[in-house]
Amino acid sequence: MPRPGIHSRPFGTAPTGETVELWRLESPSGVYAEVLTYGGVLHALGVPDPEGRTRNVVLSLPSLDQYAHRSPYLGALIGRYANRLAHGRFVLDGSAHRIPVNDRGHALHGGPGGFDTKVWRATPVTDGDTVALCLELHSPDGDMGFPGALDVTATYSLDAAGTLALEFGAVTDRPTVVSLTNHAYFNLAGDGEDVLGHTLQVDGIHYLPVDSGGIPLGPPKDVAATPFDLTEPRRLGDAVLADDDQIREAGGYDHCWVLSEGESVPLRRAARLAAPGRARVLEVWTTAPGLQVYTANQLDGSLADPEGRPLRRHGAICLETQHLPDAPNRPDYPSAVLRPGTKARRRTEYRFTAVGAG
Repeated sequence: MPRPGIHSRPFGTAPTGETVELWRLESPSGVYAEVLTYGGVLHALGVPDPEGRTRNVVLSLPSLDQYAHRSPYLGALIGRYANRLAHGRFVLDGSAHRIPVNDRGHALHGGPGGFDTKVWRATPVTDGDTVALCLELHSPDGDMGFPGALDVTATYSLDAAGTLALEFGAVTDRPTVVSLTNHAYFNLAGDGEDVLGHTLQVDGIHYLPVDSGGIPLGPPKDVAATPFDLTEPRRLGDAVLADDDQIREAGGYDHCWVLSEGESVPLRRAARLAAPGRARVLEVWTTAPGLQVYTANQLDGSLADPEGRPLRRHGAICLETQHLPDAPNRPDYPSAVLRPGTKARRRTEYRFTAVGAG
């Protein structure tokens, strides 16, 4: 059985002149993860099928230059606020704050200079059969218009069973809003084809309908009798091609399922994704109140992966655990406010249930 391991190599120079590293975490299960210090990008996630054939199950790019200048958040850590803030503004404790808009008149994923564009400081950690990489970032007061200095940690860990965990921590010196996530694009077949043959189950009975800009229209709606009813496994091709106004407007899923009415919940399953024939099965477990499902509707083939395969529409699916979109402007949504003296914590686990199966 392979031994756990963690090691690094250079991966180029960021636009800021900072050196970027690629860290590889290896599990005795045969699962491996590669993480860049630029944007905290999950650059690769190798997972064996029951016959022992390992494939990378996340989309990636061949060079740092493409990550820095062309990437649609592939594998990146997202902050300060994942998803959208309507019109790039919110009011906190009576003070208005403006975030630069970068998506149809709204602020997406923390604005154009979000955490996905930063070089994080990396520290490797080994604990028995678990290897981990702790990434740290300081975001100064006023960064992208957000109030308060924010110190963030994002720890990727890989255990002997092949579970990849991502744990966030954040503290601030002024009241602010925080929603952190990872933007990995999953394709469990790892073959460069689309994911329309995958099946998806989401453990939520409400979702947020959105307007043409991706902003929630109001309170959560029941998924019953809609293409958003994924309480039982459903083939993605049947769902994202459904005759539904929300699906047509977005070109597939780009919607948030509500997992909890509170700010945080105990670790629980949020979703189950299976490749055709169940060659690989992923379960996403999280303490987050929401899950944004995005079926790569905007990929157009203009980017290619390290093997030269074009990244096309519906070629992957994102399962982003996070606070609800635009929550700072929605007092009826779970609060995303962080205040001094408290620590924001969030844990998500990616469990591959078929690893080692016969």
